[in-house]
Amino acid sequence: MLALQVLACAGMQRDARALHVEEVAAAGDAARRASTRLVLEGLAADSRQQPDRALSQYERALQIDSGNAVAYLALARHHIEQRDAPRALAYLDHAQLLYESTQADSPRVSVHLLGLRGNALQLEGRMLEGDALLVQAARRAPDVWGDGFLSADELR
Repeated sequence: MLALQVLACAGMQRDARALHVEEVAAAGDAARRASTRLVLEGLAADSRQQPDRALSQYERALQIDSGNAVAYLALARHHIEQRDAPRALAYLDHAQLLYESTQADSPRVSVHLLGLRGNALQLEGRMLEGDALLVQAARRAPDVWGDGFLSADELR
């Protein structure tokens, strides 16, 4: 991981800061706002080392609004932390499709998609592919991805 930090700080061009769910919590209709509040509650539970509670909140968020891409990002991050790469990759694919379909794939979101995919690929043993994505994420958002990991607090 030290290599990621060195590359991230080596004068590479950086994108705008990474997305935080709190910044989009007031966006959208009532269902989207309620769903996003549940995602924030799930991230808080993940921060407190309560993975079952976190998962429950994320699943409830999707029941309210199945089109909430931040819920899929949070679920992917959660499953990476739980070391379940196949589920994480499935949620990342869904998040990416949602962001692309709404044309909301900004650099602030895509950096999380890159980094989380890199984490999931590493879990699958695909180290070279995972490392390459993590280096890209660290270059673009070193404050969040410089350590090669996205914590619940960093996404919140």
